[in-house]
Order: sequence, then structure tokens, then C-alpha cells
Amino acid sequence: MYSGYLTDVGNLKVGHAQNFDGLTGVTVIIPEKGAVCGVDVRGSAPGTRETDLLRPENLVEKVNCVMLSGGSAYGLNAASGIMKYLEEKELGMDVTVCRVPIVVGAVIFDLAVGDPHCRPDLEMGYEACKNSKTEDTSMGCIGAGTGATVGKILGNDFSMKSGIGQASIQIGNLKIAALTVLNAFGDICDAEKGIQIAGVYSREEKKFLDTMKIYEEKTANYNAFNRATNTTISIVATNAKLTKANCNKISQMAHDGYARSIEPVHTMFDGDTIFTIATGEVETDISFVGMTAAKVISRAISNAVYSSKTTKGLISYEDINL
Repeated sequence: MYSGYLTDVGNLKVGHAQNFDGLTGVTVIIPEKGAVCGVDVRGSAPGTRETDLLRPENLVEKVNCVMLSGGSAYGLNAASGIMKYLEEKELGMDVTVCRVPIVVGAVIFDLAVGDPHCRPDLEMGYEACKNSKTEDTSMGCIGAGTGATVGKILGNDFSMKSGIGQASIQIGNLKIAALTVLNAFGDICDAEKGIQIAGVYSREEKKFLDTMKIYEEKTANYNAFNRATNTTISIVATNAKLTKANCNKISQMAHDGYARSIEPVHTMFDGDTIFTIATGEVETDISFVGMTAAKVISRAISNAVYSSKTTKGLISYEDINL
């Protein structure tokens, strides 16, 4: 039911660039005519850019790009390349003397799975924009999902490979879609099927372990942060007519999709963030969009697991279900 991709919404371009040796990358979502945007941050270790602009009381109404990046805080540097690309295309807010591209974004921590000194930068951000297209079906280990993993409480030896997942739905003229970079501390389930599909995995025993039970058995001074630095970041896109306040509310409701699919979620070790962009074509009910967005987010999370491939010793769903 929730098959499809973010670009199904229309008037959007999605692009990716990555370094497979360093296991990191960047993904850009470019609304061709600009889009109203909101955000909701629930994790306690976020890395974000320009999210204050998205408060309803602030000036800017539309964004020109949403950036999702690896590289932790270093990955925010990719926005410089995105700014360069958009300025060359004469896209941005007219401030009389020039146009200033409005680029919002968030990052995941992937420094511990590849080369920690390989990070998304200006060149990679620019390349992702050059690669952007109006029909993007990319999922798995690409773009910002190149170094994404899940189930990290015991470190890389027990974690699993994840990546980017997408999903969409159309109900009448209304379109709602999501793209997720799944890089969670916790275990992952397919909420529609009610089964675990990724998380802490024992290669020796060939079975999933339980993050919550592992945590319970650890001593009070166990520092999970040293083994688990994470963050799941997503974008919801819709062709609905929405305000910034509406988009913020939908982002808030969409986090229910995280809660259905990730256990535990929104921890001190996650910077979980969801953006919502609206292209403004269809009148609809805000609550309905939010409820549906949560379901689409949940499906995108599952698709990120199903689309992943074993990479540099990080096992994937495909290889534990042969």
C-alpha cells in the first residue's frame, strides 16, 4: 500500500553523492519552486542547520533544499556546496543584492563505520545537487545512508547495515511520501508485519539480541554513547497546502512512525529529526496528513532495512534471511 518514492509527490528533485570507501554521503531534496517547511527534533543529540528559520514566527516561508548528510557535525559543511549550486541556478530568497539559498538540514553519525576522516564536504554537496532528478528510486546504501547502521549497543560487531528507505501513498489527489536515513541506536521492526527485521545481531548464535534487555543487564556506569552514536533523519513531502506551523505539527506526528518501528527511540544517543515540506496544491485535513505521514515514515524505515546490502563486515537483512 505504501510503495513508492519521495519524488512521487511531484515538483521535487532528489540527488545523492557518496564515498563508498569512507562509508559516508549526502542526500539533497530540492523543491523546484521552493516549499513551505517545518521540522521536529526529538532525539537529544541532534546536528542540524537553519532549523530556527522554520519556527512559525520567523521570516522565511519557503526553503530551497533539505540536506540529509553523514559525517556528524562535519557533514554540515556539505551545505556550502549546495548553496553554491543553488546560487548558480539563481534559486533563493531575494535580498536585493543577491539571492540567498535557504538550505536546512540534519546529519547522522557514521564516523565509526568507515574512514572517520572522510566526510561530506562542499564538493560532495555540489555533486549531490548535480545528480538530482525528478524521478529517484534510490534506496539502501546510497547518499546519506551509505554509512547508516542500526542496533549499536554492543558496537559494530553486533550492529547491522541499514541505509535509505522511501515510501509514498496517494489518496485521491493528495500525495504523501517519506525518505528516511535509518541510523538508529535501537532495534527495528516491520510495524505492518509485527516482526523484528534488524537490530543487535549475534553472528555466532545467528539470532537477534534485545537492546532493552542488554541495557538492563549492564552496570549503572555503562556508557552506551561510546559504542552507539546514531540518529535517524527523515523528510516527509506532500502536495498539500500547509503553513509552517502545519508542517511542524505534521513532523511532530510523523515521529509516531519512529516509535512504531524503532525500540528504543529518541534516546540521549540519537538526534532524531523529521522535516516536512509542502508544495501547496491540495486542500486537506492537517491531522489526516500527520497520521498518514507516520505510516509512510514507518514503511520507509522497513524499506531501508530491506534494501540494505552487507558492507565491510556489517551484515544486512538480506544475508540473515537467505
